[in-house]
Amino acid sequence: MQSLNQKVVIITGASSGIGEALAFEAASRGASLMLAARNIKKLEALGHLLEMENTKVKVCETDVSVMKDCERLIAETLKAYGKIDVLINNAGISMRALFVDTDPAVIHRLMNVNFWGAVYCTKFALPYLLKQKGSVAGISSIAGIKGLPARTGYSASKFAMLGFMESLRIENLKTGLHVLMAFPGFTASNIRNTALAADGSQQGESPRDESKMMTAEEVAVHVLDAIEKRKRTLVLTAQGKLTVWLNKFFPAWVDKLVFNHMAKEPDAPFKKN
Repeated sequence: MQSLNQKVVIITGASSGIGEALAFEAASRGASLMLAARNIKKLEALGHLLEMENTKVKVCETDVSVMKDCERLIAETLKAYGKIDVLINNAGISMRALFVDTDPAVIHRLMNVNFWGAVYCTKFALPYLLKQKGSVAGISSIAGIKGLPARTGYSASKFAMLGFMESLRIENLKTGLHVLMAFPGFTASNIRNTALAADGSQQGESPRDESKMMTAEEVAVHVLDAIEKRKRTLVLTAQGKLTVWLNKFFPAWVDKLVFNHMAKEPDAPFKKN
């Protein structure tokens, strides 16, 4: 087990939700932070709070779908700290619409953020992670293991991230690089509030009861524990673990279970009957 104390940790999508929770939890473990997101005002406010707790923290306005932004993020981290120990590819957006109704531009946007954002950041950070024998983590979703209806673009982007990260892990079996794929279940965060509708607009209110979900803070603890223990895979929530296990043996049955479960959402774009 390797402590995060005095390690340099980059977190993308750090301005809210799981990313923000990861920032606070990594700070509590003694890490030095580089926080990245598009919303610089939220990032600066978060950085100020962490500095008040004597955390070494820098922020970088970053749109991970833009390759040059990702390159600048890594350069700014090296300028501030001189090394990179951990990269957490957390930035992501979701969607909620049937594929038949969805503008293909919506899926392009999800792929650009969720998949290409992870590829760009990892590409520029990799030489420095290899030097430290560090860790690269991808924050995925159960939707990256089992496709979810009305989430075609989201599931596709998370499946793509899994293929990329698994290939990266195998390429680096002999280099000391640690690769973690984390698959949270439904988490109380703002990702559903900012999820895209069929036309690319934000859907607004979350369609699910977040009081029954795992909190972002709980997810952050599990993810950072997994990084410190250098685990390869992390599946979260009892429902998520059961879904993954059942899908290995009874995929057609799980298709029906997932359909019926997702059809119960308020204002679901498809109905059970």
